[in-house]
Amino acid sequence: MRPPDSGSPILIAHRAGNDPIRLRKAESAGVDLIECDLWLYHDRLEVRHEKTAGPLPVLWDRWSLAPGWRSRWTLTDLLRSASHSTELFFDLKGWNARLPELLLAIIAEEMPDRPFSVSSQNWELLRPFRTIPQVTTFYSIGNPRQLRAFPGQIEPSRKISVSIHSKLLTPSTIAYLRGRSDHIIPWKIRTMAHAQQLLAWGVDGLNVDDPSLLRELVRKGT
Repeated sequence: MRPPDSGSPILIAHRAGNDPIRLRKAESAGVDLIECDLWLYHDRLEVRHEKTAGPLPVLWDRWSLAPGWRSRWTLTDLLRSASHSTELFFDLKGWNARLPELLLAIIAEEMPDRPFSVSSQNWELLRPFRTIPQVTTFYSIGNPRQLRAFPGQIEPSRKISVSIHSKLLTPSTIAYLRGRSDHIIPWKIRTMAHAQQLLAWGVDGLNVDDPSLLRELVRKGT
């Protein structure tokens, strides 16, 4: 992760690591990091945004259902498919305290010493990564309650990074976070105008869903 004062924003392909086709497209676009969603399910790390539904054989998201019995993309699949030059951004999902331990074990086997980033809205899952030099740790903030609670996570000796829903950002919010974090990177960016507004306010990067918008941001160098 380059420093926030490097002169160009950090561009992250949101959820592009959840699917091999989107992974390849994001890598070819030349983004800085590729994000994936990581769940611990039945003692294996699965890469998907959808949630399970208890004993029901389905995966669900806010607007979709998918068959739960299909073959699922795993962390090992992702690490063996991604280019060696690809830097990954793992968004840790759920509440299982074993997730960090298993992630670090697989990383040590499949990509030792390579830099990566982690984020989670369950901040307890981030603690094992805070002292690892090659890891950038993002506290994910999705609502006003988490924004108010964030200062309680700060250690006087070091800053931490923030991944935040763009709806929470204003110039004053960014100023509030600036003295408390190394990087401020929002998600939910829909248009070029929105991206340029956030950059003008002083964010350090953008976490973008739309592949065409990402390519345009890379081309422009924003």
